[in-house]
Amino acid sequence: MADDKFKIFSGSANPALCEAICHYLGVPRGRAERGQFSDGESRFQILENVRGADVFVVQACCHPVDFHLMELLLMVDAFKRASAWRVTAVIPYYAYARQDRKDRPRVPISAKLVADLLETAGASRALTLDLHAPQIQGYFNVPVDHLFAAPVLVEYFQKRGLHAITVVSPDAGGVERARFFAKKMDAPLAIVDKRRIDVNVSEVMNIVGDVKGRPALVIDDIIDTAGTLVKTAEALLKEGATEVYAGCTHAILSGPAVDRICKSPIKEVIVTDSVPLSPEAKKVPKIKVLSVAELLARGIRSIHEETSISELFI
Repeated sequence: MADDKFKIFSGSANPALCEAICHYLGVPRGRAERGQFSDGESRFQILENVRGADVFVVQACCHPVDFHLMELLLMVDAFKRASAWRVTAVIPYYAYARQDRKDRPRVPISAKLVADLLETAGASRALTLDLHAPQIQGYFNVPVDHLFAAPVLVEYFQKRGLHAITVVSPDAGGVERARFFAKKMDAPLAIVDKRRIDVNVSEVMNIVGDVKGRPALVIDDIIDTAGTLVKTAEALLKEGATEVYAGCTHAILSGPAVDRICKSPIKEVIVTDSVPLSPEAKKVPKIKVLSVAELLARGIRSIHEETSISELFI
């Protein structure tokens, strides 16, 4: 795309994904300087003219979350003050999304706070991928384009040639996502009745649906510590599933996650590059990464060209 008013810049969270997006679109990555002051404060400077430009800032708010979120806010503010025509925050992984409502006394609604911060910094709109809760779009007062990685994952599992498979939602909140997979793969749906007893600690209660004598595919948006995933896999095998596969968009894989996956009975875990894998995770043969660069690039191009983006929502 030959357009000097169309610019894509990357934060430090996942520059490889931004490079892949730029390669797909045929545009160079914008020139900027990132760094830190001696006390750890982030600093940022744009190294080219962006006056009147349509700017896209690609930054996943992954580990270290607070650092990358603050860097994103500083970048958006810099472009606003440099007179960019429009600044779109491209956030492959939207952090603080797991506190999206007051589900217990005296807790923040963190997802809303992050939306407010992005708008205050000067974001004209946002492009995100697989929000933990779709209603987070409503926390913004600017347009939000919410894409799904499901088509990328579905294509892989269709080519994988798994027969008589059951698609499994690990909790009630993920039923809609799993139902989409089940429909696309012409497979039945099962749901895990899960009780969360503490943060990052859950207990699998029972499975609603038929998995006996069939391979099971567990679909979720995030794998964090992998505790729920491994317990779900064990419960599925106990109920008679022949083997268990897993797919997710955001492979956070914090704490003991990689070790748990390695020791688990799960055959294969398919994730996307919305966040970069740790060096430890890259060495695990059963973890396979698919790219969402083309999906995000198509979304960015549609926003820039003011064309319909609805075909990417499914």
